[in-house]
Amino acid sequence: SQSLKEIKQEIENLVSKEMTVFELVNSLSAHVYGLLTYQKGVTNVETDIDQIWELKAGVCQDFAHLLTEMLRLYKVPSRYVSGYICPAGNELRGIGATHAWVEAYIPDYGWMGVDPTNNCLVGDRHIRIAFGRNFNDCTPVKGTYKGSSAHTLAVAVIITNEKIKLEEEMVAVDNAYVKEIEEPITIVNSYQKFIEMQQQQQQQ
Repeated sequence: SQSLKEIKQEIENLVSKEMTVFELVNSLSAHVYGLLTYQKGVTNVETDIDQIWELKAGVCQDFAHLLTEMLRLYKVPSRYVSGYICPAGNELRGIGATHAWVEAYIPDYGWMGVDPTNNCLVGDRHIRIAFGRNFNDCTPVKGTYKGSSAHTLAVAVIITNEKIKLEEEMVAVDNAYVKEIEEPITIVNSYQKFIEMQQQQQQQ
């Protein structure tokens, strides 16, 4: 696409043949950090690389998508990672919500995580949930629901650096899963209801 050509032109001056893969990854990550403005609400999970490049703004998933595209232009194996950041203050972007970063393959080392949204290497505060080619490969919630539209789902994710005492840990295990079952709601299919009404009219 046209944006990929522009991206390669943009980063040609940042890259040299003398660079190691590690240096290349860090250089491009720092460039993405400085290039994009961290701004919520301007993109969504469907935003493609052309739109990200035009906007020059977005959130963690956009930073990660742009960096993976840059790395792949230089034949560096890279993958999109989703997870969480463990809080220790508010100095990092993405705390309190799902986060995204990139893993690049470094020869003689393996997969190395780099966070272009925060311009840092991934450490023990980054909790990886899934990885893939892009967001679609590792969405935080994915699946098919069958049932009444009246059902609701409440989810809480708690991430902490605090050590849990043995007594608290035992209580947490004992009460790990609690669910109240309400009376089942009859599923009404509009087409099925229409057929039943027709049958009733024919019987009259």
